[in-house]
Amino acid sequence: MKDLPLPLFYLLILLFLSYESYGQSRPRDLGIPFGVLPSGKLNAITDVEGLKVGHLTKTEGESIRTGVTAILPHGGNIFQEKVPAAIYVGNGFGKLAGVTQVQELGLIESPIILTNTLSVAAGIEGVVRYVLSQDGNESVQSVNAVVGETNDGFLNDIRGMHIRVEDVIQAIQSAEPETIEEGNVGAGTGTVCFGWKGGIGTSSRVLPGSLGGYTVGVLVQSNFGGNLQIASIPVGEKLEKYPFRSAIEKADGSCMIVVATDAPLESRNLERLAKRAMMGLAKTGGIASNGSGDYVIAFSTAEEIRSKYNAESGSLENLQTLRNDDMSSLFMAVIEATEEAIINSLFAAESMTGKEGRTVEALPKDQVLGWIKK
Repeated sequence: MKDLPLPLFYLLILLFLSYESYGQSRPRDLGIPFGVLPSGKLNAITDVEGLKVGHLTKTEGESIRTGVTAILPHGGNIFQEKVPAAIYVGNGFGKLAGVTQVQELGLIESPIILTNTLSVAAGIEGVVRYVLSQDGNESVQSVNAVVGETNDGFLNDIRGMHIRVEDVIQAIQSAEPETIEEGNVGAGTGTVCFGWKGGIGTSSRVLPGSLGGYTVGVLVQSNFGGNLQIASIPVGEKLEKYPFRSAIEKADGSCMIVVATDAPLESRNLERLAKRAMMGLAKTGGIASNGSGDYVIAFSTAEEIRSKYNAESGSLENLQTLRNDDMSSLFMAVIEATEEAIINSLFAAESMTGKEGRTVEALPKDQVLGWIKK
């Protein structure tokens, strides 16, 4: 390199940097279309003001490939300032803790935790201990921890139950309202999606002012199967990686989807919003197979509705919420954001070797981009 002419040397450096940037770019930056609504500044769930996300990633030795992702609806005491929420079960082959109280009361009162299947108990204890330790909660004797999971046992020594209570608390305490790491991080460390390396993905949409200017953000833990489609290109077929090509090829797995919005919605319309997230999953080719745990957790951070839910000003609630007729634009936003979040998780993920020397390759992005550009 030192014998090269100086201009050529600089040119090679620029090409190298461009390649590195290209490799790390998100799909929309590479020209892949995802609907018509604009994304937020970060194109992440944290575009919903006040929301925080934290990751704890465990990659140790040859077989530990797992982690925790924590989503905090706001930065205050969530137990004292509960948020309206809903949960929709796309396919119930999973272990989502806390679902019945959310369905019954329409509220979430704790950080939301995503992890692996056999670490749900650690997730619950971590959330409970965190909530009990907060100022103002000295008399609390019941905490409804919402903890979701997908099974990362192909790459991770899941039976070792390597997630500890301290890991969960650390993920919560590390949560920030900033750009979110995607791919092989947190709860997405050891996941597999469409036969390729999956992980954490996120995206957002912002409605125009004429439709309220509301933001919808989505975060996914992608660990499911189907026939991958990107920008209507049948990627799974072209790469000859799709379920039921033979008797041993299946599509089981799971996807946790967290939807946040600053639109003033109560639990009924939040459930309607959550249902549409499954349509975003379907646009990527996901089929919600028999063995797939597909859950959508949706909540609103709107200050005006949160304060009314938590006010001690009498027995009657006077909540100002959006009308049913105003929901359609939010439906469109969550479909687009969910689709993009899943594809973002695939583009950010890197090839990984884990338990028993098994390797899951990253999606061959160059091939995919070539097809789309044609």
